[in-house]
Order: sequence, then structure tokens, then C-alpha cells
Amino acid sequence: LAAVAALAAATRSAASPYAALPSVIAGLVAVVALHVALPSRRAEPAVAPKEPAVRANTNPESEVLATPMTGLAGQVPARRTVLLASSMTAAGAGLAAFGSWNTRALTTPILPAALPTPTAPLGPLPTGLESMVKGISALRTPVDDFYRIDTAILVPRVTVADWRLRIDGDVERPFELSFADLLAMPMVEADITLNCVSNPVGGEYIGSTRWLGVLTADVLKRAGVRPTADQILSTSVDGMTISTPVAALQDDRGALLAVAMDGKPLTAEHGFPVRMVTPGLYGYVGATKWVTRLTATTYAARRAYWSDRGWAERAEVKTQSRIDVPASGESFSSGFEVVIAGVAWSQARQGISRVEVQVDDGEWSPAQLGPDVGEHYWRQWRWTWPATSGTHRVTVRATDGAGVVQTTDVAEPAPDGASGLHTISISVA
Repeated sequence: LAAVAALAAATRSAASPYAALPSVIAGLVAVVALHVALPSRRAEPAVAPKEPAVRANTNPESEVLATPMTGLAGQVPARRTVLLASSMTAAGAGLAAFGSWNTRALTTPILPAALPTPTAPLGPLPTGLESMVKGISALRTPVDDFYRIDTAILVPRVTVADWRLRIDGDVERPFELSFADLLAMPMVEADITLNCVSNPVGGEYIGSTRWLGVLTADVLKRAGVRPTADQILSTSVDGMTISTPVAALQDDRGALLAVAMDGKPLTAEHGFPVRMVTPGLYGYVGATKWVTRLTATTYAARRAYWSDRGWAERAEVKTQSRIDVPASGESFSSGFEVVIAGVAWSQARQGISRVEVQVDDGEWSPAQLGPDVGEHYWRQWRWTWPATSGTHRVTVRATDGAGVVQTTDVAEPAPDGASGLHTISISVA
């Protein structure tokens, strides 16, 4: 079993020379532990015991028999053997954990001494409504709270020395970039909300932050993508493939090959050293982590991982809104003003221009909007309601920058993103 585990670890695409170390250590410790716990025994002759079984007591209802231990010596581990085996097992677990930690330490990426300076640095983000409303999503999502959807069982560990980005396929000039080559290109800062297609209405698979990276359009321009290509098939270091429309990577939305988020290099969990970030598209068609290859091709010729599993090949983010506070099912006392607040987003549709809240079947009331960071970024909102007794249904809806109101049509996340209005229930005593 240890050999199988070691082979699996060593043959991963992103495996380091130390990848098999935890499995090897665990295997060696297991051998020693088994040797101590199960000492070799000489075969005993298969003869019947000379002494008959006798009753352990004179109680006629007792069926407990006392059997002589003749011929069984050495077959029952002594207490010290059990304790030693237990100690060896614990030591094995500790050594395996140390080996795993040591492997991670040995393969932890060596970060650049300093992040490159963007060609046009953005000013600081404005103060969000979180300073006024407890529990609302922060205007900028902390890295530790940023959602993750992984297809890899183990997070790939990539070093900047080993990383390469290959641009090939239906292009005039295929080429390859090292991490240093990428950092030498013009850097761009952009405030972008990233959204997972599996996010249900009112869900948490969404986050917003400031990204730093190279415009994907600049890289593709250097390669010279031919007009016959309509798809860029991106490949991750672990073999994951994602398909993105060529137009979405070359237009003015500002798709990035990002190297940093929230002012710090990407973490391994979020795609270090380089990941894709494509505003207006769900992550499964535009946010490849640990990206190592961009192949210009067509949707007819190549299918990506999620396309083979029934998800749409092209999926733009739908206009959505979410109630963060209060929590559904929360109770209040009448006579107080209840603060209802949350976030709304409508990427590639000129942002959010209006958010409205409805209690039960009443009129739609406009909410106060938070700061406008840009069309590709979510927008906070808040509304106060003078609570009245009873159980109430609270619903929110958003309007995009073009004046189109969020759809009431209910759709599941598959195949191209959820839709519908987020509704919660609260009670007032």
C-alpha cells in the first residue's frame, strides 16, 4: 500500500523529488510496527490438549469455561508488546505528518522579493458599508475568506523556477514565458468580483478583491491568434482544462493572468504562481488556477473538463443580489428598525444601478447603495425597515447599469448559473 501511494504521488504532473517521501516513511514505520506487534511463531503440533476443559465455578447457570493455555504461549501479545506497537503507530503517524509538512515546506514557492509596480496604480478602495452594518460582506474579501472550488485532491505546489506558460495552437507565433518573463511585462491592477457557477441564489461562492497581473490580451497579441480560433483552452499544472471564448480574453473587459490578490502574491490554494481572472465569466470558463498553457483552438475541435460534464461552454455571470443580514429565521422585537443589507453584482452589464427590497407582497423600496468600485465589482446595499409583528418574507432584486431588472425566473446552477430572487424569512414578536 505504501508503494502504491508513493507511486501515485511521484507520478503526479506537479510532483517534486520529495513527493513520495511521506508514503515511504509511513511504509517503513508500518513494517517495523508490524514486526514488533506480530513476532514470528513456531507451528505447534495439532494435538488435542491432554487436560479436559473444566468449569470455572460451580454455578449451574454459568457457561464460562476455563481452557488451559497449553500450546498458546507466544500467540497472545504481551502488554508491553501492545504498548510498544501503539507507540510505534503513533510515531508513524507523527513521522508521516512531519514528512508531509516537510514536503510542503520543500515545495513551497519562492516568492519574488517584491511585487511588480503596476503601470497605472489604482487608488485605495473607498470605505464600505461594513463600517455601518455588522455582518454585511466586506467591500474587499480577505484572502483567507475568499471562496475556493478545487478539483485537485491535493493543492499543486509549483515553484517559480519550474513554472512555464506555453501559448500555442492556432497562433502565428507560438512561444513560452517564464515567471520572470511574465513579471517583466506591463502590470495592471483591477478590482474584480469572481463568481463560481455552482453558487446557488444567495450563496457564498463569490468574492471580490484587487488583482495584479498581465493583460491576457497582451500575451495573446504577441502570439497572434488566428481568426479561425474561437476558444482558448487553458490547462492547469494538474491537467485540468477550461475553455474561454477568445473574444472575452481580447476585449476591453481586462482579463488578467494574475500573480497577486489583495496586495500579496497568490497563495498556492488560489493558483500560485499564475491564474486566470476573466471579468463577467463564471470561474469554470475563465479562472484557471496554476495555469501553464493557453491553446488557441475551436469549440468544435476541443472540449474542456466541465463541457464534457454537461455544463455550458459559454457562461456569463448573471445579475444577482444577496441578503447578508439579517440571517433567515432571525427574530426581532416590534418597534425597532431592522437593517437589511447585502451585496449585488452584474458584471459586463455596466454594474449595479439600483437595488430594491420587498417585504411580503408590499411595494418595492429602493435601498441605499454602497460605493461604486466599477462594473466588474459587486456593490453593497442597505435598507431599514420599521418592524411590524408577525412572520415576514423579505426579498431583494437588483437592476443593472443598462436598466434591466434581475430576472425572477428560477434556475439551478447547472448548466450556466443560478437565477431567481433571494428571499429570507424573519419573525417579529
